[in-house]
Parts: sequence; C-alpha cells; structure tokens
Amino acid sequence: MMQQCEDEFKKTIVAIDDTPDNLLLIMEILKDRYKVKTFKEPKKALEYLLSNACVDLVLLDVMMPELSGYDLLKVLRQNHSTKEIPVIFLTALSSQRDEQKGLELGACDYITKPISVPIMLSRINVHLENRAAKEFLKSKADYLEEEIKKRTKEILSIQDITILTLASLAETRDTDTGNHLKRTQRYIKILALKLREHPKFRDYLNDEEIETLFRSAPLHDIGKVGIADKILLKPAGLSDIEFEIMKTHTTLGKEAIEHAEEEAGVEAAFLKTAKEIAYCHHENYDGSGYPLGLSGDEIPISARLMALADVYDALTSRRVYKEAMSHEKARSIIVDGCGVKFDPKVVEAFLEIQEEFLLVSQKYADTDVVLQQKQNLIERML
Repeated sequence: MMQQCEDEFKKTIVAIDDTPDNLLLIMEILKDRYKVKTFKEPKKALEYLLSNACVDLVLLDVMMPELSGYDLLKVLRQNHSTKEIPVIFLTALSSQRDEQKGLELGACDYITKPISVPIMLSRINVHLENRAAKEFLKSKADYLEEEIKKRTKEILSIQDITILTLASLAETRDTDTGNHLKRTQRYIKILALKLREHPKFRDYLNDEEIETLFRSAPLHDIGKVGIADKILLKPAGLSDIEFEIMKTHTTLGKEAIEHAEEEAGVEAAFLKTAKEIAYCHHENYDGSGYPLGLSGDEIPISARLMALADVYDALTSRRVYKEAMSHEKARSIIVDGCGVKFDPKVVEAFLEIQEEFLLVSQKYADTDVVLQQKQNLIERML
C-alpha cells in the first residue's frame, strides 16, 4: 500500500527511441524515481501524448523512422495540451547545429549519447522543478486574476449602488418616477452603441465609456435635490425668476459630485461622465441652452446623448400632471430640434434605432399605482 501511494506522487516521463536497448537503459535509470512510459514507434508515442494530460516530461531521440524527433516536437509545440511539456532531446547527434535546431524548435535541453547518468538525472530534475515552479506561478496568477475580477465587480457594484442611491434621493423630490432612471439609462446606451462606429464618436464611445454612460445616466438630475419644493413640484408653469432658480440644478449637480470627491480625497474617474451629464445635458446644440451656453462640439458627447434621451422620455412618459405623448409626436419634436437643441448626428442615430426606444418605453412604462404613489408623496410634501 505504501509503495502504491509513493507511485501516485511520482512524476511521469515518456521516453521515445527506436532502439529497444536505449529504452531499456532509460527505464533502468529512471524507474526508481519516476513513472516511465516508453515508446519505440514515434507515431504511437505522439498519439499517446496528444491524448494524455498527465505527462510531466519527454525524453526524445532525433533520428527515428517515419517521424523524426524534430518533427514530433513541432507537433507537440503546436498543440494546446502539449505545448508546455518539457522535452529533452537524447540523441547521438552531437554537432552544435543539431543542438541549436533542437533548442530553437522548443526543446528545453539537449543531451548527447552515450548517456551520462548523473547528467541526465540532474537535467531531468532541473526541468521538472522549473515546470513545477511555472505551474505554481500560473496557478497564483490565475487566482490573483480571479480575485481582481471579483474585487472589480464589487467596486462596480458599489459604484452602481452609490449612483442609484443618490439618483433615487433626487427622484423622491421630483415628479419623475423611478422608471425614468431605467429608461434614460437604456436610451443613452442604445444611442451610444449605434454611434460607436461613427468617425465623430468612435474615439470616445469604447466599451468602457458606454458602460460608464449607462451607470452615470441616473445622476443627470441629482442637482434637483437643492431646488425648493415650491418650485420643483409646482404644478403650473414657472415664472421667469423661478425658472432661473430651476436652471441652477445643473450647477448644483456638478458641485455635489465634486464635493463628494473632495470629501473622499480622490477624483473618481467614473464620476467624470456623471459630472458632464449633470452639468451640460440642458445645453443646446445651437448655443441657446444652459448653464454655459455651449454649442456644437463644445458640449460633451455624454451630455449630447443625455439631452435627447431625457427629452424623449419627458415627452413619452406619463406624469401626475400630464398624459404621455405618442412616439410619433415625440419623434417629430426631436426632428424639429435637430441642429437646434440636438446634435444632428445623434438625431440621425435616434431615427435609425427609434424602434428600440419605443420598446424600452413600453417595457418600463409607469403604472397607475406608481403614479398615484408619486402624487400622494407630492401632496404630502406640499
């Protein structure tokens, strides 16, 4: 039983040589230290190696019929399951050119016959230890990679929770509903995916930035937390003074995010897009918007996308004070705003994928129950 347990921990070596006496000698030298599998025919040896994952090292002759050691090694190095197996040439070819060729093909060592037992055992031991070390390091690297992925996922989850918590706080004080956040998230992502190959946008709209847009979109109206209820929840139209106060929610949103960064002592990269959206999504393409009066490409791309997504949702969604506008009417208003309120290229993208907008609006439509709950909350706050 003890001998069987010891054998289970022995490394496995495959020896390939067309001369039986050489194989007997190799077996005699190695049998007490390793599990040895010998092959006289290289093609059978290759078949075994390609179908067996439990080989730790190969001893390989060069000059053999049908398939030379060089050719056999080429196949091993091209196969995913065998490319990492250490191969030592054990051959009568002793020229420097032969040795160089073997090493260039991927052999880890080259030993010439007649065999020196101490040298062969020493070389085998070195290469088995090297492989064990490489496998250990790879295992640790794989583990660390998985840990990094896990931690990254946790960090992204924390970011999402933080954003949604802040956005939900703003939403409780506004006439919008929680589904407004879900819809605008998806609208901005749909637009980004459509525009990612456009020369004007492709340098910005990579996979990472598109996901950042999706996560940041709920913070577009975070600044409304700082607007007084009598203005924010006013059912009638706003006076000129009240509208000027309402417009400050863009600046309040940007400053709130900046303040959070200052308190944390870091500038969070994922909040850069959120600041752009909160601050600039009411800028108009012709320069007539606010707070800065930016125009054209001066307006951040994130804000240009958010502007269309936000307006479409405002038009097509039910509120406690209005019914939803039809998709066709909302589309007409957006087309009329092309080059005035909206970037023409963003409008063009919207028209090409408008059916996807419609599907999102239907899937995340607000129910009567949600609207009534919102109405009750507003009445209590007023």
